[in-house]
Amino acid sequence: MSARAPSIDSARRRNARTGVVLTGIVAGMIGLSFASVPLYRLFCQVTGYGGTTQVAEAAPGAVAERVIKVRFNADTAPGLPWTFKPVQREIALKVGESGLAYYRARNLADQAVTGTSTFNVTPLKAGQYFSKVQCFCFTEQRLEAGQELDMAVSFFVDPEILSDRNLDDVKTITLSYTFFRAPGFRAPGDEKAEAEPAGAGHHGPQQSSAARRPDATEIN
Repeated sequence: MSARAPSIDSARRRNARTGVVLTGIVAGMIGLSFASVPLYRLFCQVTGYGGTTQVAEAAPGAVAERVIKVRFNADTAPGLPWTFKPVQREIALKVGESGLAYYRARNLADQAVTGTSTFNVTPLKAGQYFSKVQCFCFTEQRLEAGQELDMAVSFFVDPEILSDRNLDDVKTITLSYTFFRAPGFRAPGDEKAEAEPAGAGHHGPQQSSAARRPDATEIN
């Protein structure tokens, strides 16, 4: 009986060590889960992973001869009572040249609604070379009932793209935005609007309070 006692004690010590190790692994995984979102966002911003675009203070000034077309796409998430579309279909610009485009949003609800947007570019590998200088996507956008607004984005394609042979085949870049209702935002009457079916309580379209550029042209 006494000959087996050391084996039992040894097994207990191994089990105790295993428990400590597993507890440490679980604690580490919990810590990583809290850090994963900002780390992943930083990784995307640095590498352009997933089509994440870059932010710059200004265009570089140096303009190359290579021309790239930039196309524009817009979507709205369910639950946001807006129309949202690009004013122009596409812009052709030289690498390094500053571009300016507009997106038009209109609030169809009978109360103010605040929206926030996500964005990326395709092909995804072009994200690290597509830089924004100013963009409506940097902040939340609040539209009053029936308000229509043209929102600008200024951008350029980084000349560093010329040194990346993997991007030699890129002739067109598509810039896409999706607008969502801002998290946690509730305007007066939102609870009632969410409880009613779509269109309930509305009698005809709202009068548009437009804030447009004079030269904005609708896309048919």
